[in-house]
Amino acid sequence: MSIALDPQVNPPGAVEPVTTAAVIAPRLLSPGLAISLAFLFVLLLTAAFPRAFTQFDPLIGDYALGLKPPSWEHLFGTDRLGRDVFARTIHGTRYSLLIGLGGMAISLAFGIVLGILAGQRNRFLDEGTSRVFDVLSSFPGVLLAMLVVTFLGQGMLNIAIAVGIAGIPKFGRVIRAQTQLVRDADYVTHAVVYGLGRWQIFFRHVLPNVLVAVPVIATVYIGNTILAVSGLSFLGLGPQPPTPEWGVMLAESRDVLRVAWWPGVFPGLAITLTVIAFTLVGNAIQKRFEGRLA
Repeated sequence: MSIALDPQVNPPGAVEPVTTAAVIAPRLLSPGLAISLAFLFVLLLTAAFPRAFTQFDPLIGDYALGLKPPSWEHLFGTDRLGRDVFARTIHGTRYSLLIGLGGMAISLAFGIVLGILAGQRNRFLDEGTSRVFDVLSSFPGVLLAMLVVTFLGQGMLNIAIAVGIAGIPKFGRVIRAQTQLVRDADYVTHAVVYGLGRWQIFFRHVLPNVLVAVPVIATVYIGNTILAVSGLSFLGLGPQPPTPEWGVMLAESRDVLRVAWWPGVFPGLAITLTVIAFTLVGNAIQKRFEGRLA
């Protein structure tokens, strides 16, 4: 998306708005960033086509093969029910990513609406939305999500809603600040001087340049969202066994860690690497974004 202003509205010397392409396209990929992008690409492939990576069914096991250590046949070993841990980790990618992305989408949707309302120089709207953010922020994110899940009940949809509600203040405050920044920009001032209407200015100049920050904050926080989802699943508030979700797998491995480390280590490693990859990519996009604003 490229946000182009009219020549009459954007005279020489005016500050150019940030574009999504400029934010996302890095000048030079560092080794860490390149590895993170490659890992996330493979992660998306495993989520979309899990059976292309493993022949084993994640729900069916053989009790005779219970707690077998990693081998060429079972790369990540087997759990206590004889299910292939590699297959469950691969299939669990879809659940963890879907719930995490769903929670982030809810946070973004409400955060964008409330953040834009708060940034419109209306004292009533600003105070009202700011108090909503303060109330939600007064609870630790995981605790708030636990309260929501307790009220709504267990399940993938409910845990996504819970994580989404807990993340609204993070997204809303960033969108609010970005809205205020854009409204005070030179190109918006020039648009007012040249007689553009309020709604025309909002939809042509303010809203597109506010939404350009969405890929930045979404990528930065998605790792935290996936981590929160796994944590709630570990506590038994998310998908229930035998669903091959990473947090559920960690919870199931607690009773056998003394005799078998692999049922817990590999899903835990998947969570860790996913969070690190999203964090590195998010930080790279954020630095690029801030560099453009400087």
